[in-house]
Amino acid sequence: MAQTLELAFKYSMEDVLSRLALDPLNCVDLSNQTVKIPIDETIITIQSIGTLHEPKFMIIGLETDEQYERVLSIFHFNRSLEPIHQHFLGTNLHSLFLKFEGTPIITDFSLYGNIIKSIIHQQLNLSFAKTLTERFVNTFGRSKEGIWLHPAPEIIANLEVSTLREMQFSTRKAEYMIGISKAIAEGNLNLETLVSQSDDFILSELIKYRGIGPWTAESFLLFGLGRENLFPLADVGLQNSLKQLWNLDRKPMKSEIAPHLDSWSPYNSYAALYLWRNIE
Repeated sequence: MAQTLELAFKYSMEDVLSRLALDPLNCVDLSNQTVKIPIDETIITIQSIGTLHEPKFMIIGLETDEQYERVLSIFHFNRSLEPIHQHFLGTNLHSLFLKFEGTPIITDFSLYGNIIKSIIHQQLNLSFAKTLTERFVNTFGRSKEGIWLHPAPEIIANLEVSTLREMQFSTRKAEYMIGISKAIAEGNLNLETLVSQSDDFILSELIKYRGIGPWTAESFLLFGLGRENLFPLADVGLQNSLKQLWNLDRKPMKSEIAPHLDSWSPYNSYAALYLWRNIE
């Protein structure tokens, strides 16, 4: 089943595809403006056939209404960006929101994949983190129609730490990945039920598990669930972006950033996204 979708607000699919293409696990065709994503074992193609000012898409391969709703949620098709844009035009980030107008928050295609990817990325440079993530998925996941699917938690739960160590994961990181996978496989941690919970509740639940600190939990809220009002104060990339934007000779401290959050609220997640975009 194919569905045509037109949006009534500015939306930069070109920006979305360019960012998705940075991840080697994503199947992006920039020349044809398409991305293929897995949902419930179904491979769905989203193709941009419009422009920034008149966004229009073909969504191909849908089998259920639930899959269609999931696509809308992942790509931010179901929530207008216009109120967010107007809000930031009245803030000290207005120049970024003019520069990157129409940039949405895109969520990861898998909640489990989001958690595992965040653990892998902890304290690693981006290039090596991507290499390890790709190696992990290629080894334990599977390919369908050329699209790589993350492995099931049950597979990782039964691994030995030594298996991941051979793939250049640290002992501690291997323990974290196996431990989280066991918690999910055994039903102690249900990521799907967290979707309807508050940010504070989710943060308090996730940080109970070894390997999930505030940074990883916030990443889950932002890029797993698409929550709109998060700003990771400890993120070095955001600090560097603000250093550049504010023409400072050093990175601003958390105490210097925090007073701005009220004026960016209730869209602090978009402030973070646009600041990241500014230094990518």
